[in-house]
Amino acid sequence: MIDITPDPIFLRLFGFPIYWYGIAYAVGLAAAYWVISREARFRGLDDTLIGTGMIVVAVAALIGGRLYHVIDQWALYKDHPLTAFLPLTIQPDGSYAFSGFTGLGVPGGIIVGTIVAWLYVRWMRQDFFRWADVVAPGLFVMQAIGRWGNFFNQELYGPPTTLPWGIRIDCAHRIAEYPCASFPLETTHFQPLFLYESVSGIVGALALLWLARRRNSRLVPGDLLLIFFIWYGLTRFALESLRSGNWTFFGIPTASIVTLGFILVGVLGLWYRHGPGRPTVLARDLLPEPVAHRTADEEEDDFWADDEVGAGDDESDDDLDDAADDTAADDLDDEDEGPPPPTGPPPAPG
Repeated sequence: MIDITPDPIFLRLFGFPIYWYGIAYAVGLAAAYWVISREARFRGLDDTLIGTGMIVVAVAALIGGRLYHVIDQWALYKDHPLTAFLPLTIQPDGSYAFSGFTGLGVPGGIIVGTIVAWLYVRWMRQDFFRWADVVAPGLFVMQAIGRWGNFFNQELYGPPTTLPWGIRIDCAHRIAEYPCASFPLETTHFQPLFLYESVSGIVGALALLWLARRRNSRLVPGDLLLIFFIWYGLTRFALESLRSGNWTFFGIPTASIVTLGFILVGVLGLWYRHGPGRPTVLARDLLPEPVAHRTADEEEDDFWADDEVGAGDDESDDDLDDAADDTAADDLDDEDEGPPPPTGPPPAPG
């Protein structure tokens, strides 16, 4: 069992708290940038577009993710709506204090981020589906790292469990369904749903990278993003059954409906794009020609060969210089000797 109950604040800088949650997502974003940059170079795309693109899409995803979270957890914000959109919290005396944002809904971030990414790629006159394959593994990487922010916030947990990886949750972070009076702090542990999503993200990223290199002859540009939708949808749909107190629609968790939408988009997209006669261009056809890597011995042989050629060129130049010098010397000798003596009989006197 994991009995650690971490402090959500990493440190305070000039009185302002810096949360582990934000650090986790910042590290996840940096790791996603590294993966996306490598994938762009692998596919022969312009990786200089990634920096600006990631800023634009990340801001859009944060807005979408925050909006989804606020709707999902409206009960936490309905009495003080200002805290839903500003990094504030309510003090015991009723005043506001800076607290930072500590809640994002991944489905909302994916939806808004994808829309804005499509608009940005179209604006840059790039192929959206090729870039979708580049970004998809990075989404898994960011999710795998960012989810650990939920661990420090003691959130995104499931029902009590006796599994060896169960986590302890402080009484202050418990939902109403699991009060410490009925579920003692010292003996109660909960399902770490954030950990399951993190592991799913790691495996998903490795799977997409493997497909991109080993099965690209069977893929159509954009397939990796559709596979991401299916993978993430199945994972989140399965975990929603373990969560409590979420936003529901006619008694059905809204996240389950949204993730079912992800799954349907992915499945129908793959079915349509791989229909009879439709995959006219495969992902393999758009990859740049591989560059042959030379061994150290081959490079050394070329180095010495260049020296020999250079030496031969120098000798040839010396020979040409010598020949030119000889020719010039002969011309000077001819000038010193004067005109040649006349030949034939002398002219008759007049």
